[in-house]
Amino acid sequence: MSTIRSKLSTALLVCAALGGCASQPTPLYQWQGYQNNIDAYFRADQLSPDAQTQRMEDDLQKIRASGGAVPPGYYAHLGLLYGQQGKLDQFAQQMQAEKKQYPESETFMDFLLRNFKK
Repeated sequence: MSTIRSKLSTALLVCAALGGCASQPTPLYQWQGYQNNIDAYFRADQLSPDAQTQRMEDDLQKIRASGGAVPPGYYAHLGLLYGQQGKLDQFAQQMQAEKKQYPESETFMDFLLRNFKK
């Protein structure tokens, strides 16, 4: 009986040790502070568009430096911030980047490009 217990204990310890060695899956996107920036955007009382833009640009550099993927909507949101500041060239550049990264967004990005200036 004690032999069965010791074998069972050994088997459980081996399983636990092997399970602890498993690596964590890599996230598909590098979010950095994107979610906090979206929250700040909708609260409007926390950060100015200039400060939000700077944060997003800084995070974008970190994402690129790490070789990570930019999450969907990131370029579009950054573009909208530029648009609010009247920087329409940078607005258009970010919308084009969103379309290039996520071709399924093309219709909506084209809509924004056509109508934002109005």
